[in-house]
Amino acid sequence: MQPDVILVEPLPPSIEAELEASYTVHRIDGPDDLEGVPDAIRKSVRAVVTGGGTGVSRRLVEGLPALGIVAINGVGTDAVDLDHAKAQGVRVTNTPDVLNDDVADMAILLMLAALRGLVVGDRFVREGKWGKGGLPLAAKATGKRLGIVGLGRIGRAIAKRAEAFDMEIAYHGRTERGDAPYRFVPSLVDLASWSDVLVVIAAGGTGTRGLVGREAIDALGPKGVLVNVARGSVVDEDALVDALVAGRLGAAGLDVFADEPNVPKALLGLDGVVFQPHRGSATVETRHAMGRLVLDNVRAFFEGEALPTAVV
Repeated sequence: MQPDVILVEPLPPSIEAELEASYTVHRIDGPDDLEGVPDAIRKSVRAVVTGGGTGVSRRLVEGLPALGIVAINGVGTDAVDLDHAKAQGVRVTNTPDVLNDDVADMAILLMLAALRGLVVGDRFVREGKWGKGGLPLAAKATGKRLGIVGLGRIGRAIAKRAEAFDMEIAYHGRTERGDAPYRFVPSLVDLASWSDVLVVIAAGGTGTRGLVGREAIDALGPKGVLVNVARGSVVDEDALVDALVAGRLGAAGLDVFADEPNVPKALLGLDGVVFQPHRGSATVETRHAMGRLVLDNVRAFFEGEALPTAVV
């Protein structure tokens, strides 16, 4: 008899097919949907597979007394209460490293799109306005000052790409990285004041909620660009909206939001804001690699082996 596994968030079809070949998969409608778990298997389910932004609720974890692993298809762990999971004896895994390049690419893409007015120019051509009027000049990317909030694996990948644009790079984080060739700035506000572009890639969670607040946003200034490829919670969204609408912040490239999929309506009409629907890692190659790590972690758990990418 195959072990029962709960799937909270869809995986790529080929990965789901492999999961279903080895386990009996039960799909539920959300991270708190205990009612979606058949009564007959609640006491036997030992594995839950979920997404980084979706996670699982404490209620779901407590409602599955035999649960032993939550396998996250993503790098973020803020949607899972890690302390609670550990106290319940539940292991948690994620999928680090394999998505670094795609998220870093997205950060650079959003930076360039915001600086060069990519979306505005695209719309200008599509609407047949070329030859009938002009567009304001855009801003140059090469040589700009780039501030990175969170110099982890993805932050370093962003910095590496920015070097190709001859950007001057500095960073802010909880601690200085002794092996990093970039300048550490202890004050986030000071980093924002120095930066032309501020990229946010700090981990989500209660410890970083609202980390990039009104003072830092205002310090970035009316010619500054804010790019967020971390979590919507890391930036004070109300302060961000106010600054963009009032022109106290020049532009923004946003892949994440505070209440996804809801985007503040005040931003939708602003030409200086470029959006993506939380697609930093959304390529065929990377999503497949992430899914393989999920499968590897679940298999290792059931076979009593060391988990390849354990968080707790």
